[in-house]
Amino acid sequence: MNGSTSFDFAQDKSLTIKRRVVVTGIGVVSPIGNSVEEFWSNLKEGVSGIDKLTRFDASEFSTKIAAEVKNFDPLKYIDKKESRRLDLTEQYAIATSQQAFDDANLGSDSLDPERAGVVVGSGIGGIDTFEKQHAILLQQGPNRVSPFFIPMMIIDMSAGLISIRFNFKGPNYATVSACASGSHAIADAFRIIQRGDAEVMITGGSEATITPASMAGFCSARAMSTRNDEPQKASRPFDKQRDGFVMGEGAGMMILESLEHAQKRGAKIYAEIIGVGMSADAYHITAPAPGGEGAIRSMKLTLKDADLSPESVDYINSHGTSTDLGDLTECQAIKAVFGEQAYKIPVNSTKSMIGHLLGAAGAVELVATIKSIEEGILHPTVNYEFPDPKCDLDFVSNQKRKANINTALSNSFGFGGHNITIAVKKFVP
Repeated sequence: MNGSTSFDFAQDKSLTIKRRVVVTGIGVVSPIGNSVEEFWSNLKEGVSGIDKLTRFDASEFSTKIAAEVKNFDPLKYIDKKESRRLDLTEQYAIATSQQAFDDANLGSDSLDPERAGVVVGSGIGGIDTFEKQHAILLQQGPNRVSPFFIPMMIIDMSAGLISIRFNFKGPNYATVSACASGSHAIADAFRIIQRGDAEVMITGGSEATITPASMAGFCSARAMSTRNDEPQKASRPFDKQRDGFVMGEGAGMMILESLEHAQKRGAKIYAEIIGVGMSADAYHITAPAPGGEGAIRSMKLTLKDADLSPESVDYINSHGTSTDLGDLTECQAIKAVFGEQAYKIPVNSTKSMIGHLLGAAGAVELVATIKSIEEGILHPTVNYEFPDPKCDLDFVSNQKRKANINTALSNSFGFGGHNITIAVKKFVP
């Protein structure tokens, strides 16, 4: 290129401008409530959604408990004919996206469809459909397999269905990173708006994996709690007697908007997302890196991206799965990042009540984090009865707490060594 046509990227300051991104709508389907209001009310009161498994006969399984979604009626959001053509994970995704859309008070007159997109995460997707259709294939032959098998199974279809429902024609795809999937979706949506590729994004995660094959796989891996006689005490993050995670299901969705777009239409603003950090352990397919090395980097990168000092973080919603290694390394990571300040930061685990929602976990937990900021209340980490000297932080044990929260972090870590931290703060115009 000659001098007259060359472009000096370093001198173009407009390329470095990061637009502010805010949350204007939220939706939840969970084991403790199928609306944000019900979910948050039960979370504050320490209500557990874990109980004996009812979805199928689990008598031969080592783990016979789960955090199932209860009393979910897809017909509130989807007509009966369509609902039969959707996997449960897609039904949850549509329900929560509709909740978030309505909560944000979005209307067609305030939207340019080509500037509105969807990113939805799921770790496993339509495994219930896969298992059922595979059984039909084996028992009845290929001609009896449903023509909707593939659309019901593939992970991207939740995002596709949501875009069709709301006529969102901007960026549209799925993220798959095990238990970090929902958080990665939100991070991507945040970046898309931040760099100016969209004004509005529906984003979050959905998962429905309480199925025989899924449960059997995790049982064989000895990853889940076998406290079958005390289901509601089975998920006990950071407690010395923790013995594995509890499978959960559900979805969390939110509306992200550029600040300018939200203010122009007079939207209610819940909070502002101010930074994300992502890393890989590059260590093991299931075990976290020793000392939480990958988690340390994801939190440090988030602080840098959000221009935060360690002293300015008021609260951490932990990944907190109730597994021996996972909880230990997360504690080590928090102490490595925050030093002595780590002992002054409240750290809780939403999973203590709703179990582990896998690809939806990060999204639902970010909703809980946003509600904590909005109301100035930290939900408890239930079942913290026997302190682990290696996990010695402030876990908001067993009782909710009032707190002035300006800035919070939400951690999500997934099988395969995927780490992500999201920073969110109280909105200040």
